[in-house]
Formats: sequence, structure tokens, C-alpha cells
Amino acid sequence: MSVLSSAFQLSSPMPLLIAGGLLLILIISFRARAVVFCQYLETMTGITLKPADVRREFKLRGRNGVREMFLDLLIREDLKEGPIAVPDVIAGGEDLAI
Repeated sequence: MSVLSSAFQLSSPMPLLIAGGLLLILIISFRARAVVFCQYLETMTGITLKPADVRREFKLRGRNGVREMFLDLLIREDLKEGPIAVPDVIAGGEDLAI
């Protein structure tokens, strides 16, 4: 127990090293948000986007701006595929009442 208590006394550099390491992890995680968002977007929708675009939009318009950009991209990608064919008959053979 004395080794553990001596490692965390204010006169030792250990607490400062641990705090510095945690600060570094925090900075890296905040810097990686745009990259992770772009990877998620490409995996889930096939839309490729640059992290710099996400950072710029977040800086200009905040979280809502990124959300609007995301929805706009989804709508544009969906419109590229054209209209969806709607069947007149349900899978069970019944007619749809329109």
C-alpha cells in the first residue's frame, strides 16, 4: 500500500503524467469525431464525405447544420435511384384498397 500511496503524492510526477495521458486521449477522441462520422455514413449509406466538410459545417452551423447536411445527402442519394415501384397486390394475393 505504501508504494501505491507514494506514487500518487503531489511531489511525484505520476499524477501529472496520468492527467497528461488522459488529456491526450480526450483531444484525440474529439479530433476523431468527424472521421468516425464519415466512416459510419459510408458504411451505412454508401455516401462518401470528407471529414473536413463535416468540421466546416459543424463550425459554421453546429450540430443542427451537420444533421441537415446529413439529411440532404441522404435525400439526394435516394433521388438518384429513382422512384420506388409500389406493387398493386399484397404478397398474399389480396388487392390493395386504394
